Amino acid sequence: MGTMAFQTQTFEITTGDREAAVDVTERCTAFLAAVAPGRSGLLNVFVPHATAGIAVLETGAGSDEDLLALLRDLVPADDRWRHRHGSPGHGRDHVVPGLVAPHATLPVVDGQLALGVWQSVVLIDTNGDNPRRTLRLSFLG
Repeated sequence: MGTMAFQTQTFEITTGDREAAVDVTERCTAFLAAVAPGRSGLLNVFVPHATAGIAVLETGAGSDEDLLALLRDLVPADDRWRHRHGSPGHGRDHVVPGLVAPHATLPVVDGQLALGVWQSVVLIDTNGDNPRRTLRLSFLG
């Protein structure tokens, strides 16, 4: 069995001042090309924020927007939330990571993400008060 190696790096992502679903798959692929060419292991994708999450889903066919719409329906931005700082309804943004976890761990085979044909890695950010996010990618091989 080969030796274990750990590589990690952070990136800044601009999500803007409204809800966003940002495809970060290419960022993950570029990171793996730099730190794990031809190697197998696990990629952990993590957002160290209390109001963002990571989803693995299809993009470009409406599923990313459907997820944002579902979150609006399930956790509306109204005055029901006990967490009350920030924009009106901002407390809902602090509940979203309970539904869309702030991390995903993905298989890497021969330096490539082993995603399904239609799967992408997507940063989900419902918090318009914070337009910049940090994305931490960590490879364990």
